[in-house]
Amino acid sequence: MALPLVAVFLLTVFVVLPLSNLLLISISKPLIFFNGHAGGDGRRRRLPPSPRGLPLLGQLHLLGSLPHGALRSLSLAHGPVMLLRLGRVPTVVVSSAAGAEEVMRARDLAFASRPRSAMADRLLYDSRDVAFAPYGEYWRQARRVCALHLLSGRRVRSFRRVREQEGRRAGRPRRGRSRRRRAARPERAPHRVRQRRRVLSRVRRRERPRHVRRRPGREQVRKVLTDFQTLLGTQPVGELLPWLGWVDVVRRLQGKVRRTFEALDGLLDKMIDDYRRQPSNGDRRDFVDVLLDVRNHEKEHARTPPPLTTVMEWAMAELVTHPRAGRKLQDEIRAAIGSTTGSVVGEGHVAQLDYLKAVVKKTLRLHAPLALVVPREPPADAEILGYHIPVGTRVVINAWAIGRDTTTWEDAEEFVPERFSGSAVDFRGQHFELVPFGAGRRGCPGLGLAEASIEMALASLMYHFDWESAGGTGPSALDMTEMNGISVHIKSGLQLVAKPWIT
Repeated sequence: MALPLVAVFLLTVFVVLPLSNLLLISISKPLIFFNGHAGGDGRRRRLPPSPRGLPLLGQLHLLGSLPHGALRSLSLAHGPVMLLRLGRVPTVVVSSAAGAEEVMRARDLAFASRPRSAMADRLLYDSRDVAFAPYGEYWRQARRVCALHLLSGRRVRSFRRVREQEGRRAGRPRRGRSRRRRAARPERAPHRVRQRRRVLSRVRRRERPRHVRRRPGREQVRKVLTDFQTLLGTQPVGELLPWLGWVDVVRRLQGKVRRTFEALDGLLDKMIDDYRRQPSNGDRRDFVDVLLDVRNHEKEHARTPPPLTTVMEWAMAELVTHPRAGRKLQDEIRAAIGSTTGSVVGEGHVAQLDYLKAVVKKTLRLHAPLALVVPREPPADAEILGYHIPVGTRVVINAWAIGRDTTTWEDAEEFVPERFSGSAVDFRGQHFELVPFGAGRRGCPGLGLAEASIEMALASLMYHFDWESAGGTGPSALDMTEMNGISVHIKSGLQLVAKPWIT
């Protein structure tokens, strides 16, 4: 069996966790709610308002296929803090900046723990993961290793060369296709858009292990990881509705989980052995090397940045749908770098591109990679904006709704990056009207790496190519309908035509 603490890190850094639909994951203790909740002194405490529910189901039927959107609509009718009963699971949904600040700053410690996730327990070595682990000594040690050894500012800067190399690679047309118009399909990880994936892959491991370099090995890894992602985002029906537990038996869920875990554990065993046989030098050390070094001294694990491929997908979609913003961004990038053949984007250039940073902020405001931030769970009775939150209640921050709150943002649905130009508002956890990566103790520790990777990849794509929709031009050329999944992505996929700017 793979070294559990190293293996659980590898699972999260090689696999994009389906964090956008975790509202239906991590079952907490069943509670019965009435119009009020009696405290220890017998007084009735004010619970958050609730929509009308159904017997047994509660409000589960109100979520639909896009829970983040349904929850936003419910919050407009019932308030920014509301109580839902999802089957037997009590859940409080927070949909305002003020509520998010109270949960993630003012009362951060009270809401620092996580509810248990059955799938995370089975697939992530009993939830030994910074994203899913309950608050306590193990989580503190894991977070410290992550901050000091894996995702510190120094470590992120050390991968600058990798990001710049992949930026240059993005500007080199594939052999035999240099002068042809090409349709890029990000959902299939094409040559251009998978640049960000290669960057993250290279900082996590220096190269593919020998057993996955050949195509059959790559296909096996791809299938196992796909199954892993699907299962981690699967909610066992019996945990929400115990009287329907037979549904999980019919669909053979336990067998699928066991086979997938065993296959992935075997792949991780081979990867760890490969690293042990081939120790790296100081210039080629990556995340796995660091983890193996600290294994005998500390408990280790880290959380991957959230599914950033979808951030790139939405950014490109918005820029193509709003060509004026796209041209303005290209003008800024090309003016800073120049038009000489062979010019490449460097991180020194990126640091000076104010409009690029505004575009990234605007994209994250409208399309948070974690539409519903990973749930929290108070280990004792708590309070949010004057409402009583009983112990064991799941608390979910709707980052998608907060980013579109009309009381905070003017023309909240519009893509206008200029409104972030010169603005001090950022997504680092200090401004709670913009929390795509969460905040506080349980905020994403990989934010720095995520930010650098997104900015470098977007700048490279917009510098080297002119883009248009494969379906034509104009605001209606792209279907921007959302679909829930690993993250909220474009339902029909993104199909763009890339035309080299400098050939």
